[in-house]
Amino acid sequence: MSNAVKDLVAGTAGGIAQVLVGQPFDIVKVRMQTSAKGTYNGMLHCAGGILKNEGPLAFYKGTLTPLLGIGVCVSIQFGVLEYAKRVFTAQNLARGIGGADGKMLGGGQLVIAGVAAGLANGIVSGPVEHIRIRLQTQSNTNPIYKGPFDAVKQIASQHGIAGLYKGQCVTLLREATGYGAYFLVYEKLVQREMTQKGIRRDQINPMHSVLYGATAGYALWAVIYPIDMIKSRMQTDGFTPSTGQKYASARDCVRKVWKSEGISAFTRGLGPTLIRSPFANGATFLGFEMASRMLYS
Repeated sequence: MSNAVKDLVAGTAGGIAQVLVGQPFDIVKVRMQTSAKGTYNGMLHCAGGILKNEGPLAFYKGTLTPLLGIGVCVSIQFGVLEYAKRVFTAQNLARGIGGADGKMLGGGQLVIAGVAAGLANGIVSGPVEHIRIRLQTQSNTNPIYKGPFDAVKQIASQHGIAGLYKGQCVTLLREATGYGAYFLVYEKLVQREMTQKGIRRDQINPMHSVLYGATAGYALWAVIYPIDMIKSRMQTDGFTPSTGQKYASARDCVRKVWKSEGISAFTRGLGPTLIRSPFANGATFLGFEMASRMLYS
């Protein structure tokens, strides 16, 4: 098995762990981001309303889409990240920097690797998250879509590929910005422990991988949350003026939300995101690192 395939498989393990742990929190986040001002008093009010009106299974509504799609997305993320790290490692060895094996990458190298991983991931995550958000926010009593495959079929037939990729420019901005910070923070924390203790990467305590992943997750959301809110608004908006389209573009969305709801709208739903982040991102890196150790042993 090639290194690239090993990285993709390990990334898939991380993606599945992320979805299973983070999905209930994500449902609450999306509902709060896309609801009208004053709909919910806070995170607990939103979660309680979902539980009361739709039942506990509602917290995993639309899970099939991210379970399949996010598994692929995270697989691509880590595949591209590790490939970029190998390229930079080879460059470091040729220049005699980055330690004896060239693997101690600089901050700029890690940011570039993370941005590349985010952009590659965004090609898949855009439509995957679009479908997931449509399913998460549709009415339980009168749903438009029967499931993810029906949603893809309906949207593609009515609005084409462009319909599936609604909000894609915002998605790519979010992924590039966020994952540059995400992988920079995680890899630097890993490097620090390896240097201080004189150990290999596969000797790091798995719980430290969880902690570093949680920290990286907070770095990601600190950078991208307002962008993510705009993405959610764009991906729940109508496709045309005749189907209830509110926003002509991402810029128009920012302007209208700012004018009608104020700056607080750009952080609505942040609570469940901050609670979800350490668990979901810790699980992601734990899944990836443990799978990598098995595959590379």
